[in-house]
Amino acid sequence: MVESVWDYPRPPRLERCPRRVAARHGAHLIFDTEQAWRVLETSHPPVYYVPRDAVLLPLRPGGRRSWCEFKGAASYWDLVVDGAVIAEAAWSYESPTPGYEDLAGMLAFYPSKLDACSVDGETVVPQAGDFYGGWITRDVIGPFKGGPETSGW
Repeated sequence: MVESVWDYPRPPRLERCPRRVAARHGAHLIFDTEQAWRVLETSHPPVYYVPRDAVLLPLRPGGRRSWCEFKGAASYWDLVVDGAVIAEAAWSYESPTPGYEDLAGMLAFYPSKLDACSVDGETVVPQAGDFYGGWITRDVIGPFKGGPETSGW
């Protein structure tokens, strides 16, 4: 089934994702799980959140914080791969606002910062711009916010 991001709601919808989501960097598997959630918001490809205990490589707190008008305060995480640090590779909502409580303890990864992310074996295309971190698959159509000249949408 094809989904248009223009049919996604605002405020965003949080839903369980029965699909297999995975990520790799170099020769390392970062996660591979069927226990993800996804957030669907108008004009954005889905963002996938995975359980912290599904992450197989070390994370350390990053220094940045941000605020989402819907989900609350976000914390950023650095991923450590073979001693190298991928700064702010992931983010989380440790104490999300009401309606998004299921995101507590879950991590979302920027696909643009990793070598390969997939949904049911299909390699995703990262959402442009690195602000939103969406995962584009062939069953999600845009146009997508995030690229040049889309900030006013």
